[in-house]
This record gives sequence, structure tokens and C-alpha cells, in this order.
Amino acid sequence: MNWIVKESCFDKQLVTTNGNKYMLGNGYMGYRGTLEEFSKTELVAVTLAGLYDKEGDKWREPVNAPNGLLTKVFCNDQLLSVLDCEPVAHTQELNIRNAIHHRSTEYAVSDGGALTFTADRFVSQDNLHLLVSKYSIRSTQDCRVAIETGIDVDVWDINGPHLYGQKVQLKDEVLISSSVSGELKIPVVVAERAYFSFGEELLEDGAAVRRISFDARAGETYEWFKYVAVYTGLDADQPETEAVKSVHAAEALGYEALFKAHRLLWDERWSHSDVIIEGDEAAQFALRYSIYQLLIIAPTVSEKVSIPARGLSGQVYKGAVFWDTEMFMLPFFLHSDPKVVRNLMMYRIHTLDGARRKAAEYGFLGAFYAWESQDTGDDACTLFNVNDVFTGRPMRTYFRDKQVHISGDVVHGIWKYVQFTGDESLLTSGGAEVIWECARFFYSYAYYNSVKQRFEILDVTGPDEYHERVNNNAFTNALVKETLEIALRTAALLEAKYPEEYSQLSAPFSSGPFLKEFKTMLDSFYVPQPDPASLVIEQFDRYHTLEDVELTELKSRVLNKNEYFGGGNGLATTTTILKQADVVLMLNLFKHSFSKEVKQANWEFYEPRTEHGSSLSPCIYALVAADIGSPDWGYPYFMRTATVDLTGESKQYVGDLYIGGTHPAANGGAWMAAVLGFAGLDYDGGVVHINPSLPKHWQSVQLPVTLRGDTIQLRISKDEVTVITAADYSGDLVFSVQGGEGKSCSAGENLRLALSKREYKY
Repeated sequence: MNWIVKESCFDKQLVTTNGNKYMLGNGYMGYRGTLEEFSKTELVAVTLAGLYDKEGDKWREPVNAPNGLLTKVFCNDQLLSVLDCEPVAHTQELNIRNAIHHRSTEYAVSDGGALTFTADRFVSQDNLHLLVSKYSIRSTQDCRVAIETGIDVDVWDINGPHLYGQKVQLKDEVLISSSVSGELKIPVVVAERAYFSFGEELLEDGAAVRRISFDARAGETYEWFKYVAVYTGLDADQPETEAVKSVHAAEALGYEALFKAHRLLWDERWSHSDVIIEGDEAAQFALRYSIYQLLIIAPTVSEKVSIPARGLSGQVYKGAVFWDTEMFMLPFFLHSDPKVVRNLMMYRIHTLDGARRKAAEYGFLGAFYAWESQDTGDDACTLFNVNDVFTGRPMRTYFRDKQVHISGDVVHGIWKYVQFTGDESLLTSGGAEVIWECARFFYSYAYYNSVKQRFEILDVTGPDEYHERVNNNAFTNALVKETLEIALRTAALLEAKYPEEYSQLSAPFSSGPFLKEFKTMLDSFYVPQPDPASLVIEQFDRYHTLEDVELTELKSRVLNKNEYFGGGNGLATTTTILKQADVVLMLNLFKHSFSKEVKQANWEFYEPRTEHGSSLSPCIYALVAADIGSPDWGYPYFMRTATVDLTGESKQYVGDLYIGGTHPAANGGAWMAAVLGFAGLDYDGGVVHINPSLPKHWQSVQLPVTLRGDTIQLRISKDEVTVITAADYSGDLVFSVQGGEGKSCSAGENLRLALSKREYKY
């Protein structure tokens, strides 16, 4: 199968798109898919996970480090750059199998000659602080070549600058850029070592770029290497010392040894995550690319960071962590690398105090998690997030203060991890405290309707952000109900199995509200239910009174292509048109609580009313379509999700706000649609249920799954499920297909389970 993303020409219009498309990363830093001679004008960025800075009254955002891979080539004093010279030939490639970026550009030079410049780079998976690159030049005629290479300290920032006191020095042949962040005074160090076996080097004192000049002979290939280390004060007490040590160690090992170590780790990662689709090459590549995008942003080491909404593709969305992580990315990592999920959930535990501060700010108890969470858990979301394209004035939005479902999303993620892995230590390591504090928040936020004698959740914004400040949003209420249930289950589990820990953890909650109040609220809590006649669940109170307009009609009313459909006077606000899946998302999240008929009725009702103004939306329609036995309804939504970063066809602006970058939630949604939807995999912590609903042209899906510490292989076709265990398999998993009797599988066994025929809608 092809693992290569490739462009065979250069197009200036695609510079920003390709910066996202050709991303590299390792969870510690992301490196945009730009070319070696590019600068901040072309949005070059080395984005660091977990380090944030605020400049004046601008938005707080992650810090981009200086670019240690800057390289420019001159031939006979002429700069060779795709931005200034139209190349004779040009390719840009990303090999997602081993996470390496390649470019090769051929330029015409004087007297009919040609010079070819190539560069390969990778962000090391073996040493998370290391960037490594290999370059070559080959000319068809003798010429004078100069190479300018070093550290570009002129950093691209959206709301910066963020680095101050910039100092460049040369120490033991290593160029060192040192600076500190403005807000927290955190040191940021980039060390660069360039190894040349030819030419004369010139480096002026204090300069960040060295110049190597030589006479190139026709037909000879000249190769050189660069080793770059990035450290901050969050990583080490002496980041400069560590950075210099790192590049010296890298040079001693050499490019090939470094790449081998990097490649072996990527081999291992793919062995736990690759999904093989038989019968659909386009879907196969798109899904693998989605998985790659998730792997390059996974926090494999640190539990102090999570995954931002735009990954590590820059400072977009303030580098903030949203609900996307728990709802759209967590399932992939649960099935492939549960240790990453533990890190993601520990991040929420570490930021609990920020959630408490937010709840107190609004006058509530417990923990109200940040809609846009950064390093401390305090909310980076502002009250004015979008500008009116007609007046230029900031528009008041209610993402920060009314999307209360975020606390339920966090609880859902913690409980899903515990249920899936059996690792109950997360609860005693702070998880129980988070769950109970979120339940306390909802208890204090809820309204008791004495007329209807029930608890309700009023004045909220659900996933469909086009309709703000609504009452009894079905998705939100369902999450609140689940949070109360999980709070009670957590207490029962800890009291039964860890009585000493339970006594200690529950003591601070003794004055209430606690378990008694949670139970009282749960017993009379309102969650919107299907209408007996239509089976449709009303998205929120009085939704059905809105103007029921077709999407094409709504779009015909657009006066400015970038105008925002939501907010106080957006086009969709007074209509039934949705931004994204809301009720349908709830039906997927709690799919065992609803009949096929209810799911289908709501899919058919809400689908034509959904604008898909968020990349999070299409995958949910694919999932529910598969669940109701109509996979070919869902297939276009799956492909739309899986290719969002390959095509670049997504919203780049809301109002006049740039929201580009990669889409990890969509990447996770593509995996969910393929594996949990079409392949029908559902693990409840005890039994592995498999109920496939494959698109008609898919012959099979094969994938590894990590369950309770063991990795098994599944091959799922329309007729049969094969379970392959390793020789050291130690689990006691039970497998059941389409509700049939469960069967166990022993070590080294290939268990084959026949599927009964199923009706599909094509």
C-alpha cells in the first residue's frame, strides 16, 4: 500500500495548506510542512506542547520556538528558492510510515545547467527534543555554491511576540539561540550543529546563520547534515546545557543511526494502530493518514499536556484543549495505546484547580472545566470570539460560560478509560475527585422545576453552537445524567475495593452536596426523550418552533462568505439549521440506550438540517449510519472526515478569524467511523462485541486492538470474524458477534466466528 503524500509541482497558493498536510511531530513539538528556505511569512512553526505565553491584552497561545532547520542555497550568487525562481521540477513528500519529510527541487542555472537540492528531515520519536535533517546538492555544471544555514530567530506568532532577550552564541561548533518567554520567563533554547565535509565556513559573531561556500563540480553530490535540539525551562533546569549535549550526542551517532532508532519506534507504533481496509485504496490511505496525524501529536511521555484542537500545527485556537480530546480522539488511543489516554486524563486531573476556579467565578460549586484549556486549566476562551464581518466589531459568544457539557465530557473520558483498561488507580490518583467535583458543579447549576417536579439544565449551549443559551439541550442533559451515575458508581467501587482510599478521598465532600444529593437529582432528572409519534428527540426546548428552512435556502441569504451563522443575529440562529451533530452525537455516545428505529428517525430528521460547520460533525453521521445498518449512507461522511487535512477543504475563517491548521478530532472521528462504526467493534470492559456494517465495496477490515494489556489482531469481513492472539496472550477476553454467544480465545489461537446474514441499505 502507498504510504506517501506527494506534490509533484510547487503552487504558492498551497503553501499554508501544505504546511498542515506535511506536518511532522512527536507529541513534544510539531514542525509544519514548510520548505527549508521559508520564513514566518510562509507560516514556518516549531510549536511546543504545554508552553504558553500572553503578550499584553492579546490572546494567550502556545510558544513557537526559533527554527533551527533554516537553509538557503545560492548558485553563482543567485538565491535558489521556489518563492523567487520557478523550478524545473519539484516534489514534496511525506512518508507516513516512518514520519519523514522529503523535498527535491531542480533549478535552472546559467548556461543551460541545472542544480538539484534535496532535503530529508524528521522529528525524532526516539529523542523528543531532536530535529534531524540531511541535505544534498548536485549540479550538472561547475558553479559557485553558497549555503546559508542556521537558526531563524524571527518567529511566526499570531498574537505575539512571545520570546525576549534573544541571544545567539557559538559554543563548541554549536549555534545556540537563547531567549525567555514574556509572561512566565521560561527559557527557550535551540541548539544547532551543522556538519559539512566540504567548503569554507563563515560565521559572524552573534549571527544566527553560518555561510558555507565551495566550488561545486559537475556531476558530484555534496551531502551535509543538521542536528537541532529544542529545550525549555519546563524540561530541564539547565536547558542550554541539555540542548548542546543533545546535538553533540546526535552528531556522534550520525544521521543513519538516528533515523533507524526513529524508524523502529514508528514500526512499533504502527504495529499497534494500523488498520487495513481490503477493497478501497482511497479509504485505506485516508484512514492511515488520519492515524498518522494522531500519532504525531500524542503525549507519550508527559501527563501535564493534552492534545490541542489543532494539534501541534501552530498557535490556532490558542493551542487550547477542547472537548474534542475526550469525545473524538480518546477512542483511538484507548484501542491502540492506553498509556496515552492515561496521560490525557491525568492532564485533566492536574488542571482540576483551574476548573474549580472557573466554577467559583460563575458562582457554582465543584469543577466547571475550561472550554479552552491550557497549562493551568484556567479558561483561555474569551467572551468575544468572533468579529462581525460587516461592522468589524467583536461579537459576544457563549462558548466559555454556557458550554457546561465540557465537565461531563471530562467525566466520560475518565470513566471510559477505567472501564476499558481496568486501571482503577486513575480514580485513586485524582480521578474520583474530578468526577465528584463535576457532579457537584452540575448539582449547583441545575434548576428544580417545581411545576414539573424535575431537575432541568437551563441556559446552555450544546455542540450545535449556532443555537446559544437554550434550555434542556438533549446532549448536555444526557451527559449530566451520566456524570451523576458515574459519581455514584465511583463511590460504590472505591468503598467496596479501596475502603481506606475512599474514606480519605470522600472526607472533603462530607458537608455536601455529595452522594445523597446526587441520587436525589438523578431520580427526578429530565433528559429529552423520543416523540412517541415521530421518534425524533427535540434538540432543546422549543427547537421545533424555529423556522424550518432548507440549508440551500439559508445559504442563499449569505451576504459575506465569512459571516458567522450563530451568535445573536447569525443566519442560523432563528432556524432549525445546525452547526454540527448534536442529538445524533448523543445517540452514538449512548447507543445502547436507544432503538435502531429511534436512531434512524433522528438521523433522517437532523441530517438535512446539519450544515457541518465543524469538522467534528460528519464522522458522527457515519457512525450512526453504520449502527443502523446503512453503511453506504455513512461512507461519504467517513471520507469527508478522513480527507479533511489531505484536501484542505475546511473552514479557514470564522468571521475574520483564521482557524486553519490540522483537525485531530476529525482524524479521530475517521478512525471511530471505520472501526467502531463500519467494523462494528464495541468493547464494554468484559465482552468484545463485533457487529460489522461494512460499505458494499469493502471486503474486510483488519486491525490490532490493545485490550487489558494484550494486543490481538482482528479480521472482520461480511461473513466471518477472525481473532488472532499472540503466543504470550494472557487475557480472558470473550468475543461475541451480532449478539451471538460469547467465545473465549486462548494464547496463539485463531478463533473464527461466523456472521449471520445482515440486511444492508445501499
